Amino acid sequence: MFSPKLILSPIDFSDPSAEALATAADLASRFGAELLLVHAVPVIAKLPYDVSIFKEGEYEQELIRDAEQRLGELRQKLSEKGVRVRSTVGLANDVGMEIIRTAEHEGADLIVIATHGMTGRHRLAFGSVTEKVVRTATCPVLVLRVQAQTKGSEAPTRANAASA
Repeated sequence: MFSPKLILSPIDFSDPSAEALATAADLASRFGAELLLVHAVPVIAKLPYDVSIFKEGEYEQELIRDAEQRLGELRQKLSEKGVRVRSTVGLANDVGMEIIRTAEHEGADLIVIATHGMTGRHRLAFGSVTEKVVRTATCPVLVLRVQAQTKGSEAPTRANAASA
């Protein structure tokens, strides 16, 4: 029987990632596993000092501090529910590869990730972090498809859950 010891949950602070986190936390509780929350901050290209009026380094550090604070709040809530949890913030140009790198470095047994369900031009333009994780991960990946909220519905529904 599959019994994960470390479950990785990528967090981008969107509703779909919150849904996936709820599932990951439930699995961690059921299996007595540790939960690792991962957020990747995009690398901001540094411009030459004489050209830049934007303080890229300071902004990048602010993004990291904000992510650490938000992850800390999530850790606190999960800890109060009895989940063993820790978090990390990565800095990457490629979020999917940062998730994979963290999973391999930490020895994750399972990745629980949401898909935003982009199709067509949006998917072509932005790519799919989830697809990259599924194709590249060396451990099992549980993909949760969360439908966008429609008028009149009170909460997002899970239309499909598949393990890859």
